[in-house]
Parts: sequence; structure tokens; C-alpha cells
Amino acid sequence: MQSIRSFGALADPTRQHILRLLRAGPRTSGELAAEFNSSWPTISRHLAVLRDAGLVVAERHGQEIHYELNTSVFQDLVQVLMVWTGSASRAASTKRHRAHRPAREQEA
Repeated sequence: MQSIRSFGALADPTRQHILRLLRAGPRTSGELAAEFNSSWPTISRHLAVLRDAGLVVAERHGQEIHYELNTSVFQDLVQVLMVWTGSASRAASTKRHRAHRPAREQEA
């Protein structure tokens, strides 16, 4: 299941930091690696986990690989969380309940 893999990828602090860096826009793997004290292979493995989880998209430009956030996956994860926590059904239920109350009760 894709969402399980995505949540697993989000569990690591280094990968969380990489995602925060990518919020500002695409970066090369070298630019990302320069932000950490870890070895290049370690950062490369983190990027591979993020890519395999669908959280980032990688695109090769000559010798460089550019990474950027895959925002559609984050939207999907929010939906999964809402279902798991019941937030989506509670929000819809509250909205329906308010729509059926008399106007005087809604103003109170």
C-alpha cells in the first residue's frame, strides 16, 4: 500500500529535513547532500526512499538529478489521515447537522 510506504518514509528526521528543504523548490542531489553532515551514500539512500514512497520526483538533467516535492501524494496522505481519524465523516456530519437546524438555533 502506497500510503504505508509514504508514512514510513516520513518517520525519519533526515527525510523530514529533506522534504522541508524541497518546500522552497527543486534542488539537485548535490545541493541537498551539502546540507547534511552525512555521507553522500547515506543521503542518496534517503532520497531513494522518498522517491520510492512517491513523496519526491526525480528528474535527470545531464549529470545532475533534480528532486522536487510530489504534492499530489501529500494531498492523498491528508485524505488517508482524515479517514483514519474520522475527521472527514465528522466534518460532513457537522455540516449536515447545521444545515438542518432552524435558523434561530443556528444563530445562537
